[in-house]
Amino acid sequence: MSRPSAALRTAVVWEVLQGALDQRVKASGKEALDVLDTGGGTGNFAVPVAELGHKVTVVDPSPDALFGLERRAAEAEVAERVRGVQGDAHGLFDVVERGAYDAVLCHGVLEYVDDPADGLRNVVAALRPEGGTLSLLASGLGGAVLGRAIAGHFTEARHALTAEDGRWGDSDPMPRRFTVEQLRKLVDDTGLAIASVHGVRVFADLVPGALVDTEPDAEEALTRLETAASELPAFQAVASQLHVLAEARYHDR
Repeated sequence: MSRPSAALRTAVVWEVLQGALDQRVKASGKEALDVLDTGGGTGNFAVPVAELGHKVTVVDPSPDALFGLERRAAEAEVAERVRGVQGDAHGLFDVVERGAYDAVLCHGVLEYVDDPADGLRNVVAALRPEGGTLSLLASGLGGAVLGRAIAGHFTEARHALTAEDGRWGDSDPMPRRFTVEQLRKLVDDTGLAIASVHGVRVFADLVPGALVDTEPDAEEALTRLETAASELPAFQAVASQLHVLAEARYHDR
């Protein structure tokens, strides 16, 4: 079954992130921010951020992904504002400078690192000591449980619900999933102040793409529905992904 477009699936995150970057510009007095995108891959977020005028450094372990990033940045005519370096969250400061960034994106990273708490502390340490913004996106447990149940895999759904890592079995491609409470604690433990939490892809992973493609204005309506549901705890609990926006201040660090 095909799914709705990638733009629809990331619309909530992009809206929140763009607003946060605008606020960071006002707070810092800068025209352009220094942004770090850990695990940024081919630039799904890095390139649009660069199109806003910011300078973006992408750290990713995959050379192929970084090659795709370079090509995408060139096509968007922002190559001079995008830099890709090979590395990961645990060895972050082997390739980038500590305390040098106004904003850090940590999207789809904590699921794969051996120690999420240590990985997140490293990511947060890249923020400037005088203040910065963290955008954290991770796989949600509730969305996986709901998805397996709707697909008729009830035993797998129950296994994911009760497993410490949120996986539904040995063949599950996702190494780890999180609840809202778990992500909140991870962020709280870094000393950052949580500004907002949103559920992402509450409905988009359940709605057939063909339905969105054939119904007039369906994508716009689904995007509005996703946005409306994203801030409600009941829907965050069943979202495929969870997004946490947090702010670092000098006395928090």
